[in-house]
Amino acid sequence: MTWTEVADLSAPVVLVPVGSFEQHGPHLPLDTDTRIAEALCDELQSLLAIDSVIAPSIGVSASGEHQGFPGTLSIGTHTTVAVLVELARSADWARGVVFVNGHGGNADALAAASRTLRDEGCAVFFWSPKSEATDDAHAGFTETSVMLYLAPELVNMDAAERGNVHAVSALAERLRREGVRAVSDNGVLGDPRRADAAEGERIFQRWLGDLVAACKRIWPEQP
Repeated sequence: MTWTEVADLSAPVVLVPVGSFEQHGPHLPLDTDTRIAEALCDELQSLLAIDSVIAPSIGVSASGEHQGFPGTLSIGTHTTVAVLVELARSADWARGVVFVNGHGGNADALAAASRTLRDEGCAVFFWSPKSEATDDAHAGFTETSVMLYLAPELVNMDAAERGNVHAVSALAERLRREGVRAVSDNGVLGDPRRADAAEGERIFQRWLGDLVAACKRIWPEQP
């Protein structure tokens, strides 16, 4: 789009996919979180009752917990906060900004950026998927199923391996101190071997329904 085409829209909302570039086991691509966030933004845009635009994805974020796995790139929490804050500040021409986050490791950055931007009076909304009891944490059944639904050609199920299946709550202290490599040699927290595209669609639609409902509460009608 050109700037004049954006100007012709009626106070659009900016949708920002926030992902990561990090190991997702031996069977999922490094940009898994970004692809999921992008798919959610695409669907959200079609369901909103107000004008919106999708920003370029934030594809490298806070992934320090995956240090030690080849391919992982990270800019750390502090820099991720700065990126989120400056991006939202720059969108002063928009009705608001929705950050659609696909990476759990961004939680601290999202919280810090939200505090700063809300203190400044910016219209921002930060969203991350809500977990159910049956969801696992990383590159397991949950994410693998969703990727089988969204991009099956990128999933190598022949390489899928069971990882550490203990609850994240039981691993949290060591994860924070030593990272994923200390608790899972293959980088998987869960078991992807029985992942299923139909289940992935159900999970994705659950996430999407929650995201759409939240946005419609904030911006309920076409002006």
